[in-house]
Amino acid sequence: MNAAMSPAEFEQALRAKGACYHIHHPFHVAMYEGRCTREQIQGWVANRFYYQLNIPLKDAAILANCPDRDTRREWVQRILDHDGRPGEPGGIEAWLRLAEAVGLDREQVLSQELVLPGVRFAVDAYVNFARRASWQEAASSSLTELFAPQIHQSRLDAWPQHYPWIDAAGYDYFRSRLSQARRDVEHGLRITLEHYRTREAQARMLDILQFKLDVLWSMLDAMSMAYELGRPPYHTVTRERIWHRGLL
Repeated sequence: MNAAMSPAEFEQALRAKGACYHIHHPFHVAMYEGRCTREQIQGWVANRFYYQLNIPLKDAAILANCPDRDTRREWVQRILDHDGRPGEPGGIEAWLRLAEAVGLDREQVLSQELVLPGVRFAVDAYVNFARRASWQEAASSSLTELFAPQIHQSRLDAWPQHYPWIDAAGYDYFRSRLSQARRDVEHGLRITLEHYRTREAQARMLDILQFKLDVLWSMLDAMSMAYELGRPPYHTVTRERIWHRGLL
């Protein structure tokens, strides 16, 4: 039986998964390089809203499964970051401001009518994993945040240059996540390094992290089909958005 990795080796293996982070997806590369159209940016913002909307549900599932009070006290901050608190509207509201900044109608985004089935399936799979898994496994799946500050910074660096038509007020979400993601990583990494002590458990954790990377990559695959290749669902039979909304 192979010996467990040391904490430093395990962390290095986790960070190596960044090679598969969705910052490397062709759709995101196109956004960073200024090659996306207004419609493609709008499609990405509208679909990512479904992800933002479900992050508090994922975190609530972790809290519901976690018997440790100290962990819950620290983890609940993530829900407040997205849902907001008195005097602080939160990340979901900030994302809606981004939607307005790129020219989308707020009510249309809230209706989720623009959310592609592939995006919905990927996000729902993530939330359902958090509900069914142990709280430690669900918490560990959040460690794609190891790579998040880089992707937020890339948007702050590139978008004002390439997309001057976007209202700068819409960038507040990306700015706030620079510090929030780093704080969240510290907690998630601490849980992960303490919980996975055997080689078998560490291998499972790497697979869990790959699952989360699959979720993020699959979302962009769906958007690429719809907005880059012009092949949204059912494009061969209708131009209407006939796909389901919110059944699961």
